[in-house]
Amino acid sequence: MELVHAKNEKESPWLIRIIFWLQTRKYEKPLESRKLWARVPRLFWGVSILYGALDRKKSPLDPQLRALVTVWVSQINNCAFCVDINSALVLSRGGSMKKLKELNHFSNSELFSALEKVVLKYAKSITYTDRNVEEHDYSALKQHFDDDAIIELTGLIAFQNLSSKFNNALNILPQGFCNISVSQNAKKRCRGSKC
Repeated sequence: MELVHAKNEKESPWLIRIIFWLQTRKYEKPLESRKLWARVPRLFWGVSILYGALDRKKSPLDPQLRALVTVWVSQINNCAFCVDINSALVLSRGGSMKKLKELNHFSNSELFSALEKVVLKYAKSITYTDRNVEEHDYSALKQHFDDDAIIELTGLIAFQNLSSKFNNALNILPQGFCNISVSQNAKKRCRGSKC
């Protein structure tokens, strides 16, 4: 069920068409979520700039850890599109499919480092709106990160909540980047796609 129609790429401003062209080079097609954001160019650019700031090479957060966090938040929010694309990102950054499949059980899994467990627990506390981040969560983070890195991590988690809730609300389906199991709710939404 398509709730909102994506703008035809040719109807978008030329700068946005360049982004679509770059996405086609990288992913073989433009991202469906970006085509919806492109309906409102100011929002498109705001989201693009924020994502670029969070996923830059000089971030104090390890690229693989950043990608793992985005998959975890996407799973919690039942966003099949986000799980699909972010799982592919984890794998492209050296992560393993085995770890992705164990993500729902990270706290009891030996596949995850102490740092990953602290970060994933923190992401869970932020993502579930009926919870609060506790003092011991901050203390655990401070053993691994300085204040700037904690701000970036929190921003990344908040951004992924924005992204996955946007995509889930508008029923954006996976585009086949990574064939991985997602939550039952997200599977129901996929109806025969690769997720």
